[in-house]
Amino acid sequence: MRSTFHGLETARRGMVTQQSALYVTGHNISNANTPGYSRQVVNMQQTEAFPAASMNRPMMPGLLGTGVEAGSIARVREQFLDIQYRGESMKNGYYSSKSEALYKMEQIMNEPSDDGLANTMNRFWNSLQDLATNPEDDGARLVVAQRGQAVADTFNYLSTTLSTVKVDIKSELEVTTNSINTLLTQINSLNKQITEIEPHGYLPNDLYDQRDSLVDQLTTLVNVKVTSEKPANYGNALASAEGSYKIELMDRTNTTSYGTLVDGTNFTVKPVGVSYATEVVNGNPVEYVSGVTIQGGTPITKFDFFGKLNGLIESYGYKDGNGQVAGSYMRMLNDLDKLANAFATEFNRVHESGKQYDTNLNAPAFFMDVTSAKTIKVNQDIFTNPGLIAAAKQDNSAGDGSNALELAAIMSKQVSTFGDQASVVGIAGNLDAFYQGMIGAMAVEGQEAQRLKLNSEVLLTSVDNNRQSVSGVSIDEEMTNMIKFQHAYNASARNITVIDEMLERIINGLGTGGR
Repeated sequence: MRSTFHGLETARRGMVTQQSALYVTGHNISNANTPGYSRQVVNMQQTEAFPAASMNRPMMPGLLGTGVEAGSIARVREQFLDIQYRGESMKNGYYSSKSEALYKMEQIMNEPSDDGLANTMNRFWNSLQDLATNPEDDGARLVVAQRGQAVADTFNYLSTTLSTVKVDIKSELEVTTNSINTLLTQINSLNKQITEIEPHGYLPNDLYDQRDSLVDQLTTLVNVKVTSEKPANYGNALASAEGSYKIELMDRTNTTSYGTLVDGTNFTVKPVGVSYATEVVNGNPVEYVSGVTIQGGTPITKFDFFGKLNGLIESYGYKDGNGQVAGSYMRMLNDLDKLANAFATEFNRVHESGKQYDTNLNAPAFFMDVTSAKTIKVNQDIFTNPGLIAAAKQDNSAGDGSNALELAAIMSKQVSTFGDQASVVGIAGNLDAFYQGMIGAMAVEGQEAQRLKLNSEVLLTSVDNNRQSVSGVSIDEEMTNMIKFQHAYNASARNITVIDEMLERIINGLGTGGR
């Protein structure tokens, strides 16, 4: 026979469960604007009906429901959307860092503009043509010296400023690796906390959200794969328990693992680092990233992964598959050194083949320290004595400006005719075309990085909107739920009142006849 107070317990369970749902609704509303928060729901389920199947069960017309209970409090999350979001986040971090680095380079090169290297050199060629017209004019000679110094200063400025930004990129690389390692440590700590709670039959939803938020931040920085791990013997853990996260560093196709960063079973972290090496290129020492290291593992020298880290590496400098030093800033600095060396070496050769003004002596070198764009400068003796500038080819030839004309044509002269072919290795055509190619390649690379960055931002926003439509908190929906649960709570309370009145009649109202 059923209990006299069966209805009270059924209604009480309804009140408690609806009350739990109201509490969860309040939690959702409180965190409506909390970044990374996933809305939570109470998974209500019927309690076991009465009576239980047995040989001694009472004779009843059917099973009698015993109410409702909160089976679990779970967060609403779509794993597939998380995977999509993190994939786009890796790409966005990679293209954003490359786009930013190339934008800074474009601002430094400042082409086309009045102050760019191209116009500065054009003014130098024009001054030489003016000198060819008036080779006896000391004022024209001084202008040539000044315009030549302006060319050297521009080379110096470009090389020095690009090198400074390259140093800044290295600092950002260090900051990025520190951020990665900090995130890995925090994720590992949350793994421990989560796996201590789950075996007791609870879902630590807020810890899940914290961990996923950290993973989202991590995927912006580096290309990783996240795998959920649960031990075979996991106590009373629910089927929906998420376990700990194993995090691996992957290539951009997500098919090759370079090593485990967070071990979700042993709760260990292997920090990431960046190693550097120096190599002499075109006679100048250059530093580049030689590898990405995972503690206890072999350095990774194939930089084929997404994330901000690799975008910075490709901007700073690295060795490509052919063993050549590559990278946006490395390439531009290398090309500037090539251009400065080839230009100054040929200019000096032609200049030294000419004659000083009003003498039969050969002219000295016009430029000094020509191996690097950072060090090139005009021979200071020329400022002291502008007559050292070789405008003439012949001894004491009045009005001879033929050498100045030859000097003015160096940028458009085919490098195959240069006297020192060692100075033009890697340069084809003429120096003007080589410089235009440098600027064009930079512009194309910058535009492509910006285009891919914008594309990844659009896709990232689209996926995030889809993710928020599933996991985000809607105030309107929560208010509707609050009213729904409130009415259900009130109804259960009213049910208790009705049953109480019935019991009052039974207990105090029956069997009173004859009193």
